[in-house]
Amino acid sequence: MDKKLLTIQDISCVGQCSLTVALPIVSACGIETAILPSSVLSNHTAPGFSAWTFHDLTEEMPKILDRWLKEGISFDAFYTGYVSKSQIPYILDIMEKAANPGALRIVDPAMADNGKLYAGFDNDFPKEMAKLVRGADFILPNLTEASFLLGIPYVGEDYDKPYIEKVMKDLYALGAKNVILTGVSFEKGKLGVAVYNGTTFDYYFTERLNASMHGTGDVYASAFAGSLMRGKTPLEAASIAADFVVESMKKTIGDEKHWYGVKFEKAIPYLVGRLN
Repeated sequence: MDKKLLTIQDISCVGQCSLTVALPIVSACGIETAILPSSVLSNHTAPGFSAWTFHDLTEEMPKILDRWLKEGISFDAFYTGYVSKSQIPYILDIMEKAANPGALRIVDPAMADNGKLYAGFDNDFPKEMAKLVRGADFILPNLTEASFLLGIPYVGEDYDKPYIEKVMKDLYALGAKNVILTGVSFEKGKLGVAVYNGTTFDYYFTERLNASMHGTGDVYASAFAGSLMRGKTPLEAASIAADFVVESMKKTIGDEKHWYGVKFEKAIPYLVGRLN
């Protein structure tokens, strides 16, 4: 039977992130993708845009769940991204009540990068995000988000393999069943992911491009979720997603007008080819 995934995150109408990334990428993986917008923004909040509009949709969440339950609607997987603190109890309720047996919980704790929380998140937010992490089947933090979840200083790139493995063990201890840590590098020119299931550590590295682009975390998480739902192992899904991000960035490099995201659409044929 075909699988159905629900992704819960914001809609940034312009900017190639969140739902405008998740819906097409997971769908391209051949997975029916339902959406629950957490908020609507005119554009994303990263530097480059001078301001943005924001409309919160928290009050809609319990109404939507109530309607789904009456309609008998349920899901085989949940994939969460950028959400607000007040929404986390509702999301946990949705993941409990609208789940098919064995439904997966994939949590991208989208809240920080480069040592800082995103605009609009206060210092208490990581404690609330930890509630989504607890019981998740897969979490996909970057190193900044891992630091905030654990309440430890962000060390930048000053780390070694024992440090990374200690961080992953501590994230696992928060209650996640599998940890996919992104943005890991032990060698110049290489960037990748670390995968931990509570027993073994695995790593996968790609070439490190000399570029930093918005939305790559959302592209990665979406490709990971779609690949996993297609039956790939966690390491395979993590690897495919990493390569897809690199392909998306390569499609974007050189276009100075496209500073707000990556041209993931042009790399979708590559993703489909890897899955098949």
